[in-house]
Amino acid sequence: MTYELMKGARRRPESRVWPDWMDDGEVAFSEVMDPMRKVVASGTLDAVDWNAEFVRGDVVDAVRRLKEQPGRGIALGGVKLPATLAAHGLIDEYTFVVHPVVAGRGPRLLDGIRDQIPLELIERRAFDSGAIAQRYRPVAC
Repeated sequence: MTYELMKGARRRPESRVWPDWMDDGEVAFSEVMDPMRKVVASGTLDAVDWNAEFVRGDVVDAVRRLKEQPGRGIALGGVKLPATLAAHGLIDEYTFVVHPVVAGRGPRLLDGIRDQIPLELIERRAFDSGAIAQRYRPVAC
């Protein structure tokens, strides 16, 4: 679902012109996201495009292999995947963005993790919208 949402919002339109609703920051983000390589883990999709490939088989082993490859890092989203990777100690850094909206329903962040994961705050940034982004790294126990 995350892949489909991002594709719908961040893929360059066939017209090559970004929609009017996008501000400069959204266009800049989309300009980076659109050509980027994407790796998709999904139990519901049959095919992907938009510079994407499927993770086949065990997602934990697949992410371990991806982490061994050179590059800048792996960004991930979704609901189930982050909890699975966190439970296996495969997340090196967490970024939580809190928006000034109470959803009232929906999935809970990292639901299902059984053990505590102590985190150390490494950066905090407030935005004019009221959103706050906080970056954490797991603390070695």
